[in-house]
Amino acid sequence: MPETLLYNIGITLLPGVGDVTAKNLVAYCGSAEAVFKEKRTRLERIPGIGSLTAATISKGDVLKDALSRAEEEIAFIQKEGITPLFFTDTNYPSRLKQCDDSPIMLYAKGKMNLNTEKIVSIVGSRKSTEYGRKICEQIVESLAPYNVMITSGLAYGIDILAHRSSLKNNLTTVGVLAHGLDLLYPGEHTGTSEKMIRNGGLLTEFLSKTKMAPEYFPKRNRIVAGMADATIVIEASVKSGALITAEIANSYNRDVFAVPGRMDDPSSEGCNLFIKANKAMLIQSADDVIKAMNWDVESKKPKPVQARLFAHLSPEEETLVSLLKEKDKIHIDDLCLASQLTMSRAAAVLLNLEFSGTVKSLPGKMYSLNN
Repeated sequence: MPETLLYNIGITLLPGVGDVTAKNLVAYCGSAEAVFKEKRTRLERIPGIGSLTAATISKGDVLKDALSRAEEEIAFIQKEGITPLFFTDTNYPSRLKQCDDSPIMLYAKGKMNLNTEKIVSIVGSRKSTEYGRKICEQIVESLAPYNVMITSGLAYGIDILAHRSSLKNNLTTVGVLAHGLDLLYPGEHTGTSEKMIRNGGLLTEFLSKTKMAPEYFPKRNRIVAGMADATIVIEASVKSGALITAEIANSYNRDVFAVPGRMDDPSSEGCNLFIKANKAMLIQSADDVIKAMNWDVESKKPKPVQARLFAHLSPEEETLVSLLKEKDKIHIDDLCLASQLTMSRAAAVLLNLEFSGTVKSLPGKMYSLNN
């Protein structure tokens, strides 16, 4: 059993430890495994943890239960061909990684590149009208030449239509679920989900045996919004879950587009209000999205990846990056010695660099630049 995966899953099962706290713990301790093995007194000194949380996650029976459930989950994902994605993994969605409340752990089933060049989320009413369905199909068809990945929530209405239109146009499409990968809700979409797995797939933050619950939908929606460059809302009432996704996308400083509708149509009231409040850009076709995202500029030069990665580093980050530039890979002990940083501080800085894609960790506590 892969030890690293055991602890990566285990940290999501510690009581009172959410995604933000888990990332904080990993940043200070150096890894999920180190969190499990850290002393209570040192956990208490980590900012934002506190004595109560430290005491809870230091209990032997709590740690044992978490790892036992993690073992069970590993057996499930290995049997079902599911790919676990920890926050520091290179194939974890890089756009989602930029969001403070992103899941520390994801589970993916299918064939998908979650860091592909262009990703758009399409959301809308569960009770779509003929107008909404027509617009959705037109938008997806127009995005096809740009090889855009389409993500949505696999729900009734606009969501499932976006997935089916993507398959029809040979676009990769990913459905984000509000439950574990051992079931599918709604069941009527099983046939579509099986096709998606061959060209895209399913994604969730929830362990197997986690049943769908209303409070999980906003958590699902933040993944839909966070993993995409832009969100398109096609039909939404004022109480639509699609507007929650759009609000989250706005909070992540992502582009939000909305299709307008008739003033007296409840199905379009949410879209119209979002446009009126300048929370979404009005679009009449996919061309408006393509132009706004600058995807119509075919002659763009490739971005200098290394220059972008090193553009905004703290003094401590600059020190470690400079040391890593000198060699192909360096042990963390050597980095601490050369930088005069403590082990815990160096681990925290390295993890932040790993989160941003600047540095990658290697076996044996070695590190290198992520060229």
